Amino acid sequence: MSNAYLWYATRGAGAVSLILLSAVTVLGILSASRYEAPGWPRFVTTGFHRNLSLLAVVFLALHIVTAVVDPYTSLGWTTVLIPFTSSYRTLWLGLGTVAFDLLLAILATSLLRRFIGQPVWRGVHWLAYACWPIAVLHGLGTGTDAWSFWLLVIQSACVLAVVTAIIARLTMAPVDPLAAERANFRDSTRRGDGR
Repeated sequence: MSNAYLWYATRGAGAVSLILLSAVTVLGILSASRYEAPGWPRFVTTGFHRNLSLLAVVFLALHIVTAVVDPYTSLGWTTVLIPFTSSYRTLWLGLGTVAFDLLLAILATSLLRRFIGQPVWRGVHWLAYACWPIAVLHGLGTGTDAWSFWLLVIQSACVLAVVTAIIARLTMAPVDPLAAERANFRDSTRRGDGR
């Protein structure tokens, strides 16, 4: 495979990873705030969040593998897990490695959730709030086209979406899950849906 193809694959997979991870972050924020829209129940948001997370991991793996095998950067596999060990753009690649390591912790605890318990899973899952902005910074500083118009538009849209979700979560009234369930039950019995 030529270096140009590897470069395009790395950049494309990185951009898609950013879009998917941003969508996952937004859905995670909406799930945590118990957001539910008409015609879009909360369990759909949670399931979509989970499945989109797995797709994001696939594109992230493609991004990492193509970057490592590209002879131009000479990254090596150590760079994938140990931050700031690359001689090529050390800071920016190191930030990408930190984001990846945080994502691995989130992924591992999500897969082991029933064995480690909700409090541990929730505590580690808070790392997503650190993982996402570190990944954005990695994208801004790493690529040769990091400041190109098309990539700035993608990054700006992703940042806007996540910041909007965070603001919405911070301004939402806290939801009592039992009260919400009772209200849903009352609404369904008024409509005659019953359960």
